[in-house]
Amino acid sequence: MKNFLSYPLFSLALLAGGATSLSSCVTAKRYQDLEARQQSDAQSLTTTQGQLRQTKADLQKATDAIAELRLDQKRLVADSTQTGNALRRTRTLYSQLTDSYDKLLKNSDRALADRNADYGKLAKDLATRENELGQLDVSLQKAKADLAAREAKLADLTQKLADKDKAVNDLKARVSNALLSFNSKDLAVNVKNGKVYVSLSEQLLFKSGATKVDPKGQEALKQLATVLQEQKDVNVVVEGHTDDVPVRGVVNGAKDNWDLSALRATDIARLLTAAGVEPSRITASGRSQYVPVAANDTPQDKALNRRTEIILTPKLDALFQILDGNSAAGAPAGK
Repeated sequence: MKNFLSYPLFSLALLAGGATSLSSCVTAKRYQDLEARQQSDAQSLTTTQGQLRQTKADLQKATDAIAELRLDQKRLVADSTQTGNALRRTRTLYSQLTDSYDKLLKNSDRALADRNADYGKLAKDLATRENELGQLDVSLQKAKADLAAREAKLADLTQKLADKDKAVNDLKARVSNALLSFNSKDLAVNVKNGKVYVSLSEQLLFKSGATKVDPKGQEALKQLATVLQEQKDVNVVVEGHTDDVPVRGVVNGAKDNWDLSALRATDIARLLTAAGVEPSRITASGRSQYVPVAANDTPQDKALNRRTEIILTPKLDALFQILDGNSAAGAPAGK
């Protein structure tokens, strides 16, 4: 069969020659059978050739597929190698990371224990500080209350001082108005250290060496007493002053400048009392020559030193009570 397929034309020629030579010796039926057989073989040949071509095409596809698979195998082998290398590196790195993690875990345990100890100490310190803060807050609240009380007292004191200053200025104005008729050279009214100073010259009140006020001076004192009767809260200090010329012998009962200044102050105090000023409000004192206002080196300066000063001081009982209250508040506890 194989030789027949390999040489189809030769086979056909033999058949044709055989048919011609046998045409005379075979029957028509026999010839027809051979012809049918020939057609069947030709048809089989055609079919076989088609199958052969299909088989070659399939073989080529299989060959191409095998080549593709071999390429894929090579790629897979290469990928496997790279993957293996990467896996080995990953395992090495994982081992290193595991070791590092173990070390960190051990260190973190120690650090955590240390931190817990530190936190405990800090918590204890914080509790102590909070306790101290609470005590400080109590002290602060007390200090605020004390400060508020002091501020209230200070405001009251400030008001009292303002009232006192106003009273002093009003008193000065009243005294000045009462004594306007007298020569300004013989009389001066000033405010100093919260007090009203009425300075009366010797010429206005006394004759030289006298210890009794003359009529002109008595008139001035009466007018002053009128003002003092209206000012019930004013204390009066009468100070007599002299120059440094000594008293020779005994003059009007004065043996020296001490006597002279004291006797003059006492006589003025009596006149004010007689004019209606309460005696309990008056103090008489002699200052002699020891509180001069000038140098005692000229007649004019000596005349300035021969004077009487009537010092008017508003009573400051309310003010002193405030000051005493502040002193008591500021004193340490237990004292």
